[in-house]
Amino acid sequence: MKLEFYKYQGTGNDFVVVDNREGVFPKSIELVQKLCNRRFAIGSDGLILIENHDEWDFNMVFYNPDGSQSFCGNGSRCAVTVAKDLGIIDDSATFNSTDGYHEAEIKDGIVSLKMHDVNGVEQGEGFWFINTGSPHYVAYKESIDDLDVIEQGSAVRCNDRFKSEGTNVNFVMKTDSGIAIRTYERGVEGETLSCGTGVTAAALSYAAQLADQAGEIKVKAVGGQLSVRYQKTDSGFKEIFLIGPAEFVFRGTIEI
Repeated sequence: MKLEFYKYQGTGNDFVVVDNREGVFPKSIELVQKLCNRRFAIGSDGLILIENHDEWDFNMVFYNPDGSQSFCGNGSRCAVTVAKDLGIIDDSATFNSTDGYHEAEIKDGIVSLKMHDVNGVEQGEGFWFINTGSPHYVAYKESIDDLDVIEQGSAVRCNDRFKSEGTNVNFVMKTDSGIAIRTYERGVEGETLSCGTGVTAAALSYAAQLADQAGEIKVKAVGGQLSVRYQKTDSGFKEIFLIGPAEFVFRGTIEI
């Protein structure tokens, strides 16, 4: 069987996307793992299915390269771009993902994705822990340029607290314009060029240290520039938007 697919990327976070509105994709963990493999197949940081939804514009199913499912911020921004390219939406979208309902707008290739409210921000000794649809551990460093992200990230991801469920691990450095970030992603089990939920968690941890009740934080990921808009509440944050580009790379077919 030949499977048609698309490749999209959002600040270097790349995804295999399948238009599954006709139910053509066999939902097999082994197949997901195979297609995401960079040595023997297409290769990506995850696989996205675009499906029909009874109430909203579309349903997005997201798989990590290991076959597990989670919410993905950059993947969602790419899914919105795919939906526009397929003619499902115009300049705005309502869709379902792993963590429920989302809204987004797209203009000139820039997607503004509304995230869920964050209630509860944990500040520990030397770290922040925030769930932005996926769990994120955030640690601030003087410099992240020469950091061994895989070694230090996997040590946190596999420690006694997180080893059963896993966590994403973000290393953050303050800059003149905002913050810079490098991320170790669970499910990928390595560093990715960008992570939307990680960028959001890092931006909110930075915002929590500011006196401003609302604003927009610029975040430089390895793969490009993103920003996060927010409003503070008594228990956390609301009106959170992850903003940045998402782009078509190529389309193709593969024998499965």
